[in-house]
Amino acid sequence: MVDLDQLVAQAKQSFTEAVDSAALEDIKAKYLGKSGALTELLKGLGKMDPDTRKTEGAKINAAKVAIETALQDKRNAIAEAILQLRLSQESIDVSLPGRGQHVGSLHPVMRTWERVEAIFHSIGFEVAQGPEIENDWYNFTALNSPENHPARSMQDTFYVEGHDQSGKQLLLRTHTSPMQIRFASHTVARHLAAHGNLDTLPDIKVIAPGRTYRVDSDATHSPMFHQVEGLWIGREVSFAALKGIYTNFLKAFFEDDALQLRFRPSYFPFTEPSAEIDMAFPSGKLAGRWLEISGSGQVHPQVIKNMGLDPEVFIGFAFGSGLERLTMLRYGVDDLRLFFENDTRFLAQFPA
Repeated sequence: MVDLDQLVAQAKQSFTEAVDSAALEDIKAKYLGKSGALTELLKGLGKMDPDTRKTEGAKINAAKVAIETALQDKRNAIAEAILQLRLSQESIDVSLPGRGQHVGSLHPVMRTWERVEAIFHSIGFEVAQGPEIENDWYNFTALNSPENHPARSMQDTFYVEGHDQSGKQLLLRTHTSPMQIRFASHTVARHLAAHGNLDTLPDIKVIAPGRTYRVDSDATHSPMFHQVEGLWIGREVSFAALKGIYTNFLKAFFEDDALQLRFRPSYFPFTEPSAEIDMAFPSGKLAGRWLEISGSGQVHPQVIKNMGLDPEVFIGFAFGSGLERLTMLRYGVDDLRLFFENDTRFLAQFPA
């Protein structure tokens, strides 16, 4: 009869010498496999008388339990060794500086966008948003720039293949001025539907900030840029109101009551008369310099008609300003392209 104590001791010693899981499973087969030592002993129990079979069977089962326990202990030891090796290889040096999450902030152009909205909202202007893929009628024709009009050459346009449902050419809007027609005509239509006439139509006061697109790129121009369009239509809206509104806006935006403004005659197809607005800072590196800040004018009678209004009754003004230009002047940025390069060193100068 095999010495079971010696067999258990041999198995434990063999398990101890196993260097990895594969070697351990090979050793297991030697003792517990189909042809293993303990399996052969269990097969031999059938040849014994009942009393001997009971006694020897108990001994063999006890040896089997001891070997299986030693096997499991070794498996656990190998798994623990693998885990410790992995932990050591992937360890983190806690003495290194931490990689904390930095608090983000609004992009400087978005700061300007929100500031402009807040200032005009405080004096009763609504804020409107419109489509960036516009049709030719809203972008040009309704603003008194029909086909072959010389004014169209003033803007290099990104045209889009295809037409809208009404058959009009599609393009990336070159300004937010199409919102003059969209907002005003929708306001007029709603009022007519509710009241049947325009006798009680309130003044239309709206700004339309948003992205615009032109084929242009240098230190002061970008193929994509932001603009804010302003419009005030009523029965007694004068050019003087334009001067007062825009002057007060700039003083509030730059927080400087000493700013100087001048209006120079100019030409835009959708306003008549038209004016460029220049601004001069009283101090700083820009002191004494006049900078073009906006285009403006009294809304052209044909544009008033395209809004669904009678130009003999209604009058108003419009202006358009570049949000990047306002941002550059407010924060002292001299290259427009910095706004779009996603350089965190530049953006970090504008903390939350």
